[in-house]
Amino acid sequence: MVEVERRRAADPDRNTTVYTYLVGLFVGLLVIANVIAVKPVALLGHVVPVAVLAYAITFLLTDTIGEVWGEHRARHVVWTGLVTSIVVALLVRVAVVIPPVGFWDGDDAFAVVLGGNWRIVAASMLAYLASQFHDVWAFGLWRRLTKGRHLWLRNSASTLVSQFIDTVIFITVAFYGVWGGWSEVWPAIVGQYIVKLVIAIIDTPIVYALVAWVRRMTGTIDQTNP
Repeated sequence: MVEVERRRAADPDRNTTVYTYLVGLFVGLLVIANVIAVKPVALLGHVVPVAVLAYAITFLLTDTIGEVWGEHRARHVVWTGLVTSIVVALLVRVAVVIPPVGFWDGDDAFAVVLGGNWRIVAASMLAYLASQFHDVWAFGLWRRLTKGRHLWLRNSASTLVSQFIDTVIFITVAFYGVWGGWSEVWPAIVGQYIVKLVIAIIDTPIVYALVAWVRRMTGTIDQTNP
């Protein structure tokens, strides 16, 4: 077993492979979250986009990457997600405006599901930038303050605040003035944040398991006490 761990640590390709898988998963979840966000569902008595779970997992992944490879790599993942989201949004817009062939009658439904609203797209991008970069920064800050200990604390502290930032920015930019004023928008913010809060608490043991798996696969050794 020890020999296997040594071979893994000596294999830089394995390190790159695991990192690439995590980045690919992050980008895939981000893109699909933007696609399925148009469908509202009821969770814990609150109306939220069905994408809330997919997007919540992205914070889990950036925390794992930040824990194993550091803030620089985590910020790289966030930028990669942003560039990919912009390219996908543009391609989707092109796909929506190109006229279909005459025998296809699904164009209206296609436009409703994928066309989106540019205000909502802008809100999503702004919320993504603010919340994800805050998460990376806050996770690194808490890691330094705790001297690498208490993974549960830095995971929860960074994600809970980041999810609040994401919720406030997205709903305010997307729906303020559309749904009404603060009396209509604020309950939606609170409701969505409660759901995200529960998900963030549940994901803590998953972060521990994912970090342990990544360290085992890459041979990365944690020099601190978790």
